[in-house]
Amino acid sequence: MMPCDWCQLGPQQWCRYVNKQVAVKAGKDVQHRGWLLTVDPVSASVVLVNFTKEEGEKEGAAEVQVVMGHVVEEVEVLQEADQETARRLQTCFLPPSAVAASQQDPEELARRRDSVRQWLEKNRVPVQEEGAVLRVAGVLTIAAPYRPSDCSSSNQIILDRIQKLVCALKPD
Repeated sequence: MMPCDWCQLGPQQWCRYVNKQVAVKAGKDVQHRGWLLTVDPVSASVVLVNFTKEEGEKEGAAEVQVVMGHVVEEVEVLQEADQETARRLQTCFLPPSAVAASQQDPEELARRRDSVRQWLEKNRVPVQEEGAVLRVAGVLTIAAPYRPSDCSSSNQIILDRIQKLVCALKPD
């Protein structure tokens, strides 16, 4: 690959490198290694992740490195991600509540969603299901796993009141 050929590839070709361990040549004697998380579509910059694990830690931390697209000379795939590495790459920058939701049993999440919806209806709060999200009074959403911290609204008063209602809901 000639210098800046990387920039010319485009998103469809870059996707072939995502979730793979790569070696990125970025200059005469400069090489970066890591799991390719994503490529910025505007600058062609490469986002690499390396997982560090201290003794006694279950999963460790993620170390991130960005290689600017204009210096990328060559990208070589070293290995494919196994299932666990792919999972870690997908969840390493998500908030803890989103990670918890993604790891829960879909049936349990559906039961929890139904329970929250019924509780809100019982308290005369208008609520609609939009896929996996509950939309409350058209101004608030509750995402999985449907806890007070999973409520989102730009109206702080409504947010506070709905969070208190969800808090009052007895666990199943």
